[in-house]
Amino acid sequence: MKTIKIDPVTRLEGHGRIDIFLDDNNEVANCYFIVPELRGFEKFCQGRPVGDMPRITTRICGVCPEAHHMASAKACDAVYHVTIPSAAKKLRELLYSIFFCADHTVHFYALGGPDFVVGPDALKAERNLLGVINKVGLEAGKKVIKLRALAQEMIQTLGGKKIHQVTSLPGGVSKGLTEEERDTFAENLKYFIEFGKFTFKIFDDVVLKNSAYVDMILSDTYTHKTYYMGLVDENNKVNFYDGKVRVVDPEGKEFCKYSPDEYTEHIAEHTETWNYLKYPYLKKIGWKGFVDGKESGVYRATPLSRLNASDGMATPLAQEEYEKYYETLTGDRSGKTPVHHTLATHWARIIELMYSAERANELINDPEITSEDYRVIPTETPTEGIGIVEAPRGTLTHHYITDENGIVKKANLIVGTTNNHAAISMSIKKAATGLIHKGVEITDGVLNKIEMAFRAYDPCFGCATHTLPGQMPLELNIYNSKGELIDSKRRFT
Repeated sequence: MKTIKIDPVTRLEGHGRIDIFLDDNNEVANCYFIVPELRGFEKFCQGRPVGDMPRITTRICGVCPEAHHMASAKACDAVYHVTIPSAAKKLRELLYSIFFCADHTVHFYALGGPDFVVGPDALKAERNLLGVINKVGLEAGKKVIKLRALAQEMIQTLGGKKIHQVTSLPGGVSKGLTEEERDTFAENLKYFIEFGKFTFKIFDDVVLKNSAYVDMILSDTYTHKTYYMGLVDENNKVNFYDGKVRVVDPEGKEFCKYSPDEYTEHIAEHTETWNYLKYPYLKKIGWKGFVDGKESGVYRATPLSRLNASDGMATPLAQEEYEKYYETLTGDRSGKTPVHHTLATHWARIIELMYSAERANELINDPEITSEDYRVIPTETPTEGIGIVEAPRGTLTHHYITDENGIVKKANLIVGTTNNHAAISMSIKKAATGLIHKGVEITDGVLNKIEMAFRAYDPCFGCATHTLPGQMPLELNIYNSKGELIDSKRRFT
């Protein structure tokens, strides 16, 4: 049996590898996506004051600390049984909307976009942000850098730090927004709308007008019919910060809708001996293995999933693109027919980029955003709480149980990438099976197309996995400039 290794998988946050096993006929016998790191974050959160968690959990990942900051703060609110002031909620959501726009920008232009803008078969050295800029022009690079810079400045103002924010805490936030800061934000956020329009223009010109790309998106190689999960508001419209979690089946029918404190009734986690990362599934269906369809408990929680789980977008420009997306891919402008094409996640992601830009503009123009009523002091005895937000990569759940002094006794985190772990494994295997056959030359381009099935999920193993220092198996191989192995060190292997 022949083995093909993609190690490391490129353009992701964290580390992972793909092992593909071929039979004697050079057909794919099996394919494994392997996460070689152990997440121990829940363990070393035990014994900490729960009020510290919104600052501690941001350290899980430097890519999206804002997501953990918000989910943790909401969990702390629930632990202390406190309802935060309206202004505090809007300030948190404003920060979160700005972050979402910036994070989706990074994935589209630097991580996922090169496969389409530069091309899936382009030289590896060209499939990156510089390759995208070379293809669409230097002006595009300047626009991306400008948006990121403006976002970081505003996040620092609202969150206290550009990375690892500190201002959300039990009962609200620690600082408000001045009128002068609001005026600066309002001017900056106008640019976010224009940037969204610019991004749609690139996607339309480079991807949608390329029939080969559209055929690849619609191909069976990149298609799975699963359940879909996403946070929605009271009108079933996409919401990133607040609402209920809605799950629809592969036909688009509502399967369940639950509040954060009900998540254990609906979600369970499966483990495999060969992987450190868990596989969440729908509890009422059960774990049926790595298969899709209505009888499988596997679900997806991605930008594509959030659109499928919703009845539309809550802002006008995003809704316009939402309707174009569904009409193009399903023929049903209403969105009632789910999109099952994994690579269409990139299109869904920039629709969300536009929504977050529009939502940030709505919030900055809300008169209450500069209110000084942005925190209440918790007075109830702490017990247990769950906080849920939509991270860019999927639904994020923080669950804390404390003693009467607010010391964490137990913590559980289900992050976006973990939600998608089973689907990622299935997508990689289906892509490998569809692309590798007897007589097919296994080029870098072919392997990159397998990675594309993985990359659409924008997985982050910075927060999906973490190590407890000194406790995990490790193998270190040292190579010289000729690629020859000159030394190898092992620990616990």
